[in-house]
Amino acid sequence: MSNASLHQKCASPLRTLAPADELEGPASPKARFWDRIAVQYAADPIADMAGYEFTLRQVEDLLTADQDVLEIGCGTGTTALRLAPFTRRLLATDVSARMIAIAREKLAAQPVPQLSFALADAEEPVAAPGEFDALLAFNLLHLVTDLDRALQQAVLALRPGGMLISKTACVAEMNPLIRYLAVPVMQALGKAPRVLCFDADALQVAMARQGLNIVSVERHGTRGKDFRVFIVARKPT
Repeated sequence: MSNASLHQKCASPLRTLAPADELEGPASPKARFWDRIAVQYAADPIADMAGYEFTLRQVEDLLTADQDVLEIGCGTGTTALRLAPFTRRLLATDVSARMIAIAREKLAAQPVPQLSFALADAEEPVAAPGEFDALLAFNLLHLVTDLDRALQQAVLALRPGGMLISKTACVAEMNPLIRYLAVPVMQALGKAPRVLCFDADALQVAMARQGLNIVSVERHGTRGKDFRVFIVARKPT
């Protein structure tokens, strides 16, 4: 993720894209923020590539070729392109039309039959109830407006026994100077969205409130303290 993934709510490709169908009509404030930075986001390198690759390997081991998978908050589709070949079908969604437009350009250049992209808000119904075997949420849950609502929608989309596989920035675990000084300044300059401030324990409690059973909790970072927590949770059968 770029620096934009680190923003919080504590104290409070790279060419011009043709308009996509989804760009018609008003967008929410959070969608407008991500639309505005989509091209920069797509160009930013992954900060901890070794940690990212380790996460991908862990997720690949959890996915099977007979699973229907939903990714929410897919950004410009880099992770979806990597993981879709391990599934029967992967629908990757994002609230930003420009993010989705870039993702579709990547898919056109690198076709993956199992993969499709769609515009959708993770806090609204994304799929029919019980449509998916697994749901992916990477670097997203701290960026939603209402964590409980987003998790509720995720659980509804899962079949009984389905997995929520997530990696989340726990802003409450970050250096206080970043949380209380750097981030608010970036927000005031319009370079950061508002995000939620919680730690890994609070995130697990929120998942449990929605009836999810925690399967595993890991940290995959390879550079200093890792404030991103990788959690696998399962919907009861």
